[in-house]
Amino acid sequence: MQRTATFAFVRKGSANEAEEPAPKTERRRSSTPRSQVRVLAKEGRGRVPASRPHTTLSPEEILQRAISALTPRARALWARRGLSARRALDRTTQSLLLRQLYLAYFEAERFERAAEISEQLVILDVLPDVAQQDAARAKQALGDMDGALNHLRLAARVAPPNRRPFHFWSLGSVYFLAGRYDEAVAALTRAARWGTTDKPLYQGHLALAECARGKTVNDLDEIIARLAEAPSGEGYGRFVLGHLLVYARRYDEARKHLDAFIRRTTSSRPVLAIALRAELEHTKQTLANLPRSTSAA
Repeated sequence: MQRTATFAFVRKGSANEAEEPAPKTERRRSSTPRSQVRVLAKEGRGRVPASRPHTTLSPEEILQRAISALTPRARALWARRGLSARRALDRTTQSLLLRQLYLAYFEAERFERAAEISEQLVILDVLPDVAQQDAARAKQALGDMDGALNHLRLAARVAPPNRRPFHFWSLGSVYFLAGRYDEAVAALTRAARWGTTDKPLYQGHLALAECARGKTVNDLDEIIARLAEAPSGEGYGRFVLGHLLVYARRYDEARKHLDAFIRRTTSSRPVLAIALRAELEHTKQTLANLPRSTSAA
C-alpha cells in the first residue's frame, strides 16, 4: 500500500538512510574508444554526441521495479524514489510504494522502521485490513504482543467478508503461540465457521487449540485426513498437521510434517522465515520432545 506525495513519510531514520542515492538508470555508452575520442577532439571533428538524458519513469513503473527487486536494499531504494517523485501520487500508488518500503525494512529486520511505516499505511486507509495485518506483523516481531493482537482484531473488524476468516485465523494463531488457548479457540471458531477454501486449515487449527487446552477432539483423525488432502495442508498446514499428529500419537508422521514445515519455511524468501519465526521455534521444541519412533511411544 502506498502514499501520496504530500504524505509526511520522509522521517529519516538515520544519516546513512538519508544519504542513500536513488537507483540510477543506465547511461548509453559511446562505442568509440577513449583514445579515438581524444584524437578526434584534437582534430576538431567526429564529436561524440552527449549521452541522452535519463528516462523519466512514472510512479507506477517505479513501483514495478520495487516489487521486482531482488534485495531489501534495492526494494527500499526504488520505493523511496517513487515516494519522493515530484508528481503528486494518488493514495493507492502512495500506499503501494509505502508497503514495498515496509517489506524492505521487515526483511532487513529493521522492525521499528517497519512498524513506523505500517502505521502510516494504517492512516492512509487503503486496503485497511491489509495495513492492520502488516502492522501486527511488525509489532509481533518487536515482541509487542498486545499491539499485534490489537491490530489483528482491527483487521478482522474492517476486512471485507471474504477476508475476515483469514484475519480471525491469524488472530487465533497468535493467541495459540502465546499459550492463550481459550482466546485462540474463540477466534479460530469464527475462522472455521466462515472459511471457504481454507476451511480445513482453520478447522485443523481450531482442533489443535482445543487439544492444547486439554479438550478431547473425538474426530481428530478425520480432521487430520481432511487437512492432509486439502491444498491448505501444504505450507503452514504442515505446522498444524504435524502438531495434530503429535496429539494423535502418530509420531513418525508428525516428524515428517514438522520437518517439512521447517525446510519449506527456511528455504523460501527470508521474509517468510522472519514472519514465522515463532512457529519455527515452537516446531523445533516439539521435535526435540518427540519420542524417537512410534514403537517407543
